Amino acid sequence: MPKRKSQVYLDYAATTPVDPRVIEAMEPYLFEKFGNASSLHTIGQESAKAVDRARNQVAKFLDCKPMEVIFTSGATEANNTAIKGVAYALKKYGNPSASSSPRGSRLSRAGQGHIITTKIEHPCVLESCRYLEKQGFKITYLPVYKNGVVKVSDVKKAITKKTILISIMYVNNEIGTIQPIAEIGKLIKDIKSQTTKYSSNSSRQAVQAIKPVFHVDATQAINYLDCNVNRLGVDLMSLSAHKIYGPKGVGALYVRKGTQIEPFVHGGHQEYGVRAGTINHPGIVGFGKAIEILQETRNKKQETRRIEELRDDLIKGILLSIPGTRLNGDKKMRVANNINISFDNVEGESLLILLDFKGIAVSTGSACASGSLEPSHVLMALGRGPLEAHGSIRITLGRFTRESDIKKLLAVLPKAVEKLKKISMG
Repeated sequence: MPKRKSQVYLDYAATTPVDPRVIEAMEPYLFEKFGNASSLHTIGQESAKAVDRARNQVAKFLDCKPMEVIFTSGATEANNTAIKGVAYALKKYGNPSASSSPRGSRLSRAGQGHIITTKIEHPCVLESCRYLEKQGFKITYLPVYKNGVVKVSDVKKAITKKTILISIMYVNNEIGTIQPIAEIGKLIKDIKSQTTKYSSNSSRQAVQAIKPVFHVDATQAINYLDCNVNRLGVDLMSLSAHKIYGPKGVGALYVRKGTQIEPFVHGGHQEYGVRAGTINHPGIVGFGKAIEILQETRNKKQETRRIEELRDDLIKGILLSIPGTRLNGDKKMRVANNINISFDNVEGESLLILLDFKGIAVSTGSACASGSLEPSHVLMALGRGPLEAHGSIRITLGRFTRESDIKKLLAVLPKAVEKLKKISMG
């Protein structure tokens, strides 16, 4: 990764540098093969073929059909499309989990639906849910307890006959905790199966009212965890290219065949009618290449182990060298590259600035919420108080992180914390 002199980048959860191989794949489609992929002439069809190739690359990684991959401008748009799209489909057609659901079903006429999510979701998921809440949808925000992991039993208890959607992130973007997605997927599958059996002597409409759609934001998971949509049992999955060493401004939404999504961006018929607008074909080419490289890297498994070892060394070094520190989130159920630490009597933003002066880039939490003065909603959900939440930093490693980067942080961090503690203590 190109670096400024002495720069250490440890904010991979916010974004990743574009891999040189991705840039090389994109370059022809920025200049020579620049045509609009919707055009019928040769230059346009060159772009269309490149998009088809990228769609196949993403589909292979997810183990789905290419037509189930919808390209977007990023994970935020994908999450909005998934959540609002399912809700709008309910209002228009009835239960969105079955493509054959009759228009004007009982649930549709009621104009209501129930959505389940967690208290630690990304802001784009929480704000989408709050938006729908104002329109009359009922939202259940599940707790995650001190370890930052949702309980499958809580999900089960929350499901009702009006539940249309369950949206739970795979890996939390702030504390890196891994949610039991496969177990939740199995739970939903079992509920649907039981409903089908129960329906033998009941109306078809009643069956459809107990078939929730399962959406997963896999933005922070894709680098390290299994994202096979069939093994996980998910109906919708959101992805982002710039988290996997691809370009910014492009993402994808997996939509299982038969799941109804009402588009909220209207215009042309691009992306199978789900997402209107001229597609960003150079970015999509880059996304496809990035996910192809990721698949090759994941198959070898050494990269994940390398990052895990660096992460564990860093956690151990921080906890041993700095008194009054705590690791936020479960130690075992966490993604390979994430460390979130709270410091007593230290303000996280001030610590970030001091480290930045020393050429080390970290974060205080979600990049999308970095302009907010409010304490992290994720850490508050773990039972942390406002002061403790404000006294935390997020350190995330990646493909270009080296042992020398870890050593530099461990040399600088204790002194920076000590300096801030002296200031806070007067």
